[in-house]
Amino acid sequence: MAAEFISVSFPNASNDLNPIPDAPVDPRFLERYARALDDYGFNYTLIPYSSSSFDPFTIGATVLAHTKNIKIIVALRPNTVYPTVAARSLATLDQLSGGRVVVHFIAGGSDEEQSREGDFLNKEERYERQEEYIHILRLAWMSKEPFDFDGKYYQFKQFRSAVRPINGLIPISLGGSSDAAYRIGGSLCDIFGLWGEPLKETKQQIDRIYAQAAKAGRTDRPRIWVTFRPIVAETDELAWQKAHKVLDRLNENRQRGLARAPINAAPPANVGSQRLLDIAKRGDVHDRALWYPTVTATNASGATTALVGSPRTIADSILDYIDLGADLISIRGYDNFNDAVDYGRYILPLVREGIREREEAKKKNAA
Repeated sequence: MAAEFISVSFPNASNDLNPIPDAPVDPRFLERYARALDDYGFNYTLIPYSSSSFDPFTIGATVLAHTKNIKIIVALRPNTVYPTVAARSLATLDQLSGGRVVVHFIAGGSDEEQSREGDFLNKEERYERQEEYIHILRLAWMSKEPFDFDGKYYQFKQFRSAVRPINGLIPISLGGSSDAAYRIGGSLCDIFGLWGEPLKETKQQIDRIYAQAAKAGRTDRPRIWVTFRPIVAETDELAWQKAHKVLDRLNENRQRGLARAPINAAPPANVGSQRLLDIAKRGDVHDRALWYPTVTATNASGATTALVGSPRTIADSILDYIDLGADLISIRGYDNFNDAVDYGRYILPLVREGIREREEAKKKNAA
């Protein structure tokens, strides 16, 4: 039942509450942030990607250089790096860090965003290309002899890499809510990422992923990664007051043109964001403390669902998802650094205590 925690690494002090347009890398901030995640017991940190963001390989290498235990999850779009190059780059980072690298694939949920870097494939083609990419990475890491590849999107002859991951392979993650995402993630990937939906809908998605794994003849299943944006305070009442202040700031920033999604943005094209917006129409609060107004305030631009409450309330909510089958819990806030510290101090210990209690109860029942 062991669960692990994921954060997100940021290269400067800009955040959703106080955005700094085009802020440069702040090496001291990045180092301080990475060390805080390491010290407070986060297991992974995502190195995000967009067409206008910093290079995730370089940011990831910097995080690894300043930490001892945390693993990096490098976000990668197949259109940006040729797979044989990515295989060596990832394996190099893995060797330098003693095996602390994961790769997370982004097929691309927005045609407009993909076109900014010259990618004009449609969604189905992007997923087909991603499938080829995953096969090539694993061949590159495992094959001792030169090999050819003759696919629809990639063709090469007699490639061989002398750079191998520490543990033979690097874990591969994928996220999404489309049929193609379930198929590829369920059949090929080690980790499958979901955005924070209510328990019922999350269970339905997990079942679909597991069904695809079984259909592919797998004897194992992808680990399930679920993402939330907790808003925590000393008591539930104070947390709700804080949540409404966060919402006000998100709406203000969007009105001022400082949000990722402009006020006149079209509805999102990707299925995951559409699902979040559909759920938001059914009500503001779901299950214990899952809050959806942050979804509508941001046009569901990425992982935007909040958990609101005291550390105990949020920990119990997270444990509900762990009981459901999620064993990778991503929590990042709206005030990046300060929220990460609060999570490390007050939420992670409670969740881990809850897991220990469940394990002890199982042992007693089995005795």
